[in-house]
Amino acid sequence: MAHTIVLVQTGKPDTRTYSDFESVNDAMEGVCHIYEQHLKRTNPDTPSITYDISQLFDFIDQLTDLSCLVYQRNTNTYAPYAKEWIKEKIYILLRRVANKS
Repeated sequence: MAHTIVLVQTGKPDTRTYSDFESVNDAMEGVCHIYEQHLKRTNPDTPSITYDISQLFDFIDQLTDLSCLVYQRNTNTYAPYAKEWIKEKIYILLRRVANKS
């Protein structure tokens, strides 16, 4: 369980936000939630929204910036990770969830 900070910029500099989570998995679920909120805003009349991982990854790719800072206990610092690392972690998380179903 490594404290993780997600940094997001959807467009102009004034769209910069951050969220912090207790673990990398929680942070990846948070990224998925950001996409789900985007879908709800852009499809307000759709009662049930579904998407596949390629659509999520396209959304991540079109973001101006998305990165994570993950706490490293051994050095007492935060290590930065970019979009490709985030997509890999989301893929692993979603595959694990699908295998449990």
